[in-house]
Amino acid sequence: MSTFAASTSASISACDGPIAPSPAMKPTLQFRLSQHLTLTPQLQQSIRLLQLSTVELNQEIERILMENPILEHDEADGESAGAPAPANAQGSATETQEATPENAAAESDAGATDDWSGEQPTSWRSNDDEDGDRSFSAPDLPTLRDHLNTQLSLTNLGERDRALVALLIDALDEDGYLTQGLEEIAALMSPEAEVEVDELAIALRHLQNFDPSGVGARSPSECLALQIRARGAAAGEAGAAQAPDPAVQRLALDIVEHHLELLARRDLVRLKSATRASDEAVRAAQQFIRSLNPRPGAAFARLETRYVVPDVVVRKLRNVWRASLNAEAMPRLRINRLYAELAASARGANTLSAQLQEARWLIKNVQQRFETILRVSQAIVDRQRHFLEHGEVAMRPLVLREIAETLGLHESTISRVTTQKFMATPRGTFELKYFFGSHVATDTGGAASSTAIRALIKQLVAEEDAQAPLSDGRISQILGEQGIVVARRTIAKYRESLHIPPVSQRKGL
Repeated sequence: MSTFAASTSASISACDGPIAPSPAMKPTLQFRLSQHLTLTPQLQQSIRLLQLSTVELNQEIERILMENPILEHDEADGESAGAPAPANAQGSATETQEATPENAAAESDAGATDDWSGEQPTSWRSNDDEDGDRSFSAPDLPTLRDHLNTQLSLTNLGERDRALVALLIDALDEDGYLTQGLEEIAALMSPEAEVEVDELAIALRHLQNFDPSGVGARSPSECLALQIRARGAAAGEAGAAQAPDPAVQRLALDIVEHHLELLARRDLVRLKSATRASDEAVRAAQQFIRSLNPRPGAAFARLETRYVVPDVVVRKLRNVWRASLNAEAMPRLRINRLYAELAASARGANTLSAQLQEARWLIKNVQQRFETILRVSQAIVDRQRHFLEHGEVAMRPLVLREIAETLGLHESTISRVTTQKFMATPRGTFELKYFFGSHVATDTGGAASSTAIRALIKQLVAEEDAQAPLSDGRISQILGEQGIVVARRTIAKYRESLHIPPVSQRKGL
């Protein structure tokens, strides 16, 4: 520390007195010309709106409507003359420009100088108002616990047994299985309750007699065994004519209790040896087991239904496939005339003038968003018309760069447009990204789409012989005979993406 202090003080004393400016330190004035990219607020909003889904767009518009009093929903039935909605891709292809910094800056400058007339309110049509609300509420179905507790209330069990059965009902999972052991449940009870494992076992047997059959099982093997016994008892009460073959029932019960793993692996040889049954008997038992439900509680599970509103609708008009915007997905907006007149009468910058400009920007950006979606959709339809005619097997390879070069847009813009935007076609509703896929070479020098190859794999597996299913290598060979060169590991990857089990699990007994 002392050495550092000495050197510091010496340097300070040496710097006392006036310092002559050095020629190298003389201040100078220089001019430099450079270009830089600036994201204007309008461009930022345009990019953000382009990548939003229809649901997210409506949420964003509702937020802006709460903040900007000049912007409001257009309740009129007809279209306003201020901004007519495009009807098809041809009508907007020559008028729409890419949301580039140059175009957005030019449009912003032009919008700031144009005179706004309050006589013709600028609007963009949609059916987003309250009268057009077509939301659907699913019926309130009972849960598995409600269903079981209703049955419990109808039993003649004592108060203590009823409480123990209710305790086990609360311990079931969504599939109806009891995942906790009886010893663990008994240990969780308070010592004052004095709950024994034997009492829980009796309560479990009561629960396992409830509907649906198989509920309260602790394993898939026990679940299937409960259903087999319940099926036989119910058929016996209905009459001997409707009862399953006792021999098949006994064999099925033996398989699910002791050899379920062999059945899952479809190991016919070892399964026949373990059960000492014939091929016909094993196949009959397999069919009987397949009629059972390994997840008895799944029917009561609450599923959240998500509805997709397509942005574009595709129809065939005069032998030509055309894309058009879906009016149900387009917001209907306009500028409030009273507030706009107040903003126009006030000179200089004020809050109303800024909100008026923001409202005009939003309407223009929403219009540009849908026009861009329409242009991209029509370009996709033009290239995938064989898919619309013949299905997945006719899907051609397509990449984002091809559409971007055709429309003169940036590849990132195409990526934003095709994300969470949906197209309704006669073959179903698909996300725009669905129509893009990598290519696989063919012997003729062409290319096949990965989507088409997946469709061929699905078709080959659906038509295969269950006794001799096709291996990945055999599927690769069959496609090679059709001129499509696909490696075996690629077939395995596509098969797994289709959730098709391997050949060992597809083999029938």
